[in-house]
Amino acid sequence: MNVAELLVKCMEQEGVEYIFGVPGEENIDVINALYDSEIDFIVTRHETSAAFMAGTYGRLTGKPGVCLATLGPGATNLMTGVANANMDHDPLVAITGQAGLGRHHKISHQYYDLINMYEPVTKWNAQIKTGEITPEVVRKAFQVAGQEKWGATHIDLPEDIADMEVDASPMKPTDRPHTKANPEIIRQAVKLIQEAEHPIVLAGNGITRQEAISEMRSFVEQSKLPIVHSFMGKGTISWKNEQSLLTAGIGGQDYITCGFDSSDLIITIGFDMAEYSPKDWNPNGKKPVIHIDTEEAETDENYPVTLSVLGDLKANLQQLGEQIDSTDRNMDWVANVRKEALDEFDSFKDDSSFPVKPQKIIADLRSVLKEEDIAISDVGAHKMWMARMYHCYEPNTCLISNGLASMGVAVPSAIAAKMVHPERNVVAVCGDGSFQMTGAELETAKRLNLPIIVLMWRDDGYGLIEWHQLKKFDRASYIKFGNPDYIKLAESYGFEAMKIDKAEDLKPALEEAIAMNKPVFIDCPVDYSENMKLTEKLGDIIC
Repeated sequence: MNVAELLVKCMEQEGVEYIFGVPGEENIDVINALYDSEIDFIVTRHETSAAFMAGTYGRLTGKPGVCLATLGPGATNLMTGVANANMDHDPLVAITGQAGLGRHHKISHQYYDLINMYEPVTKWNAQIKTGEITPEVVRKAFQVAGQEKWGATHIDLPEDIADMEVDASPMKPTDRPHTKANPEIIRQAVKLIQEAEHPIVLAGNGITRQEAISEMRSFVEQSKLPIVHSFMGKGTISWKNEQSLLTAGIGGQDYITCGFDSSDLIITIGFDMAEYSPKDWNPNGKKPVIHIDTEEAETDENYPVTLSVLGDLKANLQQLGEQIDSTDRNMDWVANVRKEALDEFDSFKDDSSFPVKPQKIIADLRSVLKEEDIAISDVGAHKMWMARMYHCYEPNTCLISNGLASMGVAVPSAIAAKMVHPERNVVAVCGDGSFQMTGAELETAKRLNLPIIVLMWRDDGYGLIEWHQLKKFDRASYIKFGNPDYIKLAESYGFEAMKIDKAEDLKPALEEAIAMNKPVFIDCPVDYSENMKLTEKLGDIIC
């Protein structure tokens, strides 16, 4: 066989189900090899979307998703999605076609040094320069992508190497042993927690990545500690749990920030610093931190680590849960914070003003989706509202990209989520700005017959940037744009399309969309004057 065929055989050995991408001249040998493979190649309408899909597949399955592009513009388009997966800690393997080795020493059509270009946005990457190294390169790419902390790797395959005959066989994947913290470290952590008067837990997505939800919930139940979720850690414990302080991460002095203000010990578990800067919740750097994760913390003056508990989160949380006792602390403030946050959520359920308020949209969406259904937020003003007010019962049921936080992520991610979980309802929550960046993937969803729902919040502008401008300058500039007739656009792609004309129509429209079990697009005008009202409200909160 040739190297391209060997590459595909190696990916079959890794258990790859799908490869998302766009065919090109320099990757046609790989495309041809896939034609005879059990791996499904999912043709996307843009390379960035392919990487978004692969990243979401990886996040939901725990197995690296795979994306493919050709050289030059195909590879540079792919890079945004690869960087997004790497910073969100989604396992992903990117494959790029490349010019033949005979062109690398000079300026040549569509040629860039992709190894150096991809190096900053991946955990590891390599070019296949001889066919014999293909099995090692593929095995390492999948191994590194799937190791904590998950991330992206990259394989570059020159077209002349892809066509070469090779005599080699795929390597078999092997499990690597997990490590756990020394018992003395566990005892120290337990002592610090039990001696603290107002400890608080900040839970990140690492708990879900490590499949440590059960152990985490046992630890929280045993310790009786209050727990705050990062955007990507939502659902670590159910929002119905009385110890849940819901989600933190939006700027300003929110109710939940009061919990950090009054704490004397912050316990971060599976927390990724790129999500929520410590200066926002430990502004003076005086609150001691117990860092529970798979690797050492980033150096940050607002993140003073008193103790690191490193290793497998399942094992370490189990040890902590077995040794810790609940301490009699005054927890009235936790109930008060929950009441303030949940009263705000409840107060907009019956709001009838139009355009629809963000709080009303979220209340209606939460009311129609089951506990295990998946809502995926794109990036924009709606992301801040979804993160703050869409409450979760289970992990990975509200997907938010909060590392690189690239616009356009929701529709491609919804496609991948529906492929992984066809039994669940999947809703992509987009702004009209973010939707247009990857909206052509409606065709992909229709072609694959995936009944996703796209709920677009329309404000005819870049609402999040306007929000920031109004906060800083008290005026907005250069954020408005025109829009097409979205109903006709969605219908042209084969979607059922609905336009919301009054607030009370939204919930019935969502219920109808779910009942249809078809691809559905909902155009919902949103009242983003609520953004500045929220800013004023947060500014008035006194802990």
